[in-house]
Amino acid sequence: MEIRVWKLVAIIISIAIFTGNTYLWAEEGEKKGLISAMSEMDERPTASADVSVLSKYVWRGYELSDDSIVLQPSMTISYKDFSMNLWGNLDTDVDEVHGSNDNESQFNETDWTLSYGKSFGSVSLEGGYIYYGLDDVDDSEELYLSIGFDTILSPTFTAYREISHLPCWYFSFDLSHSFELPRDITLDIGGSVSYYYSDDSDFVDIKDHGQVATRTKYQNFHNGLVSIGLTIPINEFCSVSPMLAYSFPLTDDADNQIEATNGFSDDSEYAFGGVTVSIAF
Repeated sequence: MEIRVWKLVAIIISIAIFTGNTYLWAEEGEKKGLISAMSEMDERPTASADVSVLSKYVWRGYELSDDSIVLQPSMTISYKDFSMNLWGNLDTDVDEVHGSNDNESQFNETDWTLSYGKSFGSVSLEGGYIYYGLDDVDDSEELYLSIGFDTILSPTFTAYREISHLPCWYFSFDLSHSFELPRDITLDIGGSVSYYYSDDSDFVDIKDHGQVATRTKYQNFHNGLVSIGLTIPINEFCSVSPMLAYSFPLTDDADNQIEATNGFSDDSEYAFGGVTVSIAF
């Protein structure tokens, strides 16, 4: 785990140095009168970073932490239509989840995302690859394709395909909208529904509570998520975004499946919240 943390730190520092050097090179070129197309704003690499402090880690309806604050740093570097994102999860009290009183924090997930996106008028398309580096379980890999529409509620449909050890599809349909408030603050609301489609019986489809699980292909509407928050600009480069969210199963089968496969509790509904600090370079 220490190796993974140091890799994350080293990569983020390298990206920051690379981005800073790019701007320095462009500035030096301007001084010498050697401005080229690469010095224009839309041709320069851009970078952003944020860190979220949340009361719980919830992913696709599953609770991945319990009674502990999680910190989730993220950094993205983009050039033209290509982007690379590095994301991590630090559980501040992971041992307590496993019955220990050591109260030790643990960096237990590091994810890479490589993506390419293109807009065609009001329609945007994006595809990419995600590598999930996980502790205590096999790492995971996904391909995804997303289509979004620049219209009311910004509808977006995304299909994820697991390509490593657990072949399945995960489909998500998202809606979101931001309301302008005074002082450039926005009120942000969002919601999503999902569908899981497994190719084999690794998912457990439980028909009744308390029954012995029968392994079948889990193919059903899965979880919903609603959220509300604010985006508060601090200056030109920095903003703070507090939010509240609620995750819940969409069907009885999803309720039973989430409860049966949760590693931290027997729950399937979660209310959680936190705050994200974002910086754009």
